Amino acid sequence: MALYLIRRFLIMIATILVIATLTFILMHSIPGNPFTTQDRSTSEAVQENLNAHYHLDEPMLVQYGIWIKSLATFDFGPSIKQPTETVNDLLGRGFPISAELGMWTITIALISGITLGVLAALKHNGIIDYIAMTLAVLGISIPNFILATLLIQQLAVNLQLLPAATWSSPMHMIMPIIALATGPTAIIARLTRSSMLEVLTQDYIKTARAKGLSPAKIVIKHALRNALMPVVTILGTLVAAILTGTFVIERIFAIPGMGKYFVESINNRDYPVIMGTTVFYSAFLIFMLFLVDVVYSILDPRIKLHKKGGS
Repeated sequence: MALYLIRRFLIMIATILVIATLTFILMHSIPGNPFTTQDRSTSEAVQENLNAHYHLDEPMLVQYGIWIKSLATFDFGPSIKQPTETVNDLLGRGFPISAELGMWTITIALISGITLGVLAALKHNGIIDYIAMTLAVLGISIPNFILATLLIQQLAVNLQLLPAATWSSPMHMIMPIIALATGPTAIIARLTRSSMLEVLTQDYIKTARAKGLSPAKIVIKHALRNALMPVVTILGTLVAAILTGTFVIERIFAIPGMGKYFVESINNRDYPVIMGTTVFYSAFLIFMLFLVDVVYSILDPRIKLHKKGGS
């Protein structure tokens, strides 16, 4: 198992290095630089000094070496748009907000989706099943930015029940979380339902019923654990979708998370912020996928034994 973990760690490092390299190439393949696009009135002498300060006048290979060194030391350097701020400062200020929004969204999506899926499976072809699957189809069909706009129009403007923007109280969190959680909730509900329907027909479930176990104990102790395997499988992908989707939702609801800085950095071609944010989020998501594998092995010990033997 230790060898497997070491191998996975090395793969994670290699993946991050590839992402960092591709991000660097894409950023520098765009003609011009931030100083030729931001302020046309800047003199050539000032632009040359700025290029030299940010090493933009160096050969590409030298710039790449500086970038990899900053990546290895976890120091992404100063922001071009906000020279008094470093990329690490922006990450330290914005990521906790984005992470809070993402974690609340994932938690609510898991609880709501699993609950709906289990109820739909237990009441198969009943009114609860039809209602749950109708809600799931709607949740998958409506993009989160469209839903966010509708929520603002109805709950904030028309009914004035919730504040429309910012992130200063629990009331401000409700609409962004609903907008982000609806799609993942629908996906989890459909997966849980189909998996539960399959698990409930297995022989060990029939044996548990024959022993006289209560329905609640059969569902919670025996059926749900195996039914959650498909949910765990896609959990890493859902985490990625939620955390990247927060960028759009943060802009709509004026949430001061990483979405604000990332979108602004793209508009201003702020290379350090773009590259630092991309690599940071990539590393975070790769780590989350690794945690999903660990949880998967906990739920199904056969996977852990197989990987021990393979190591």
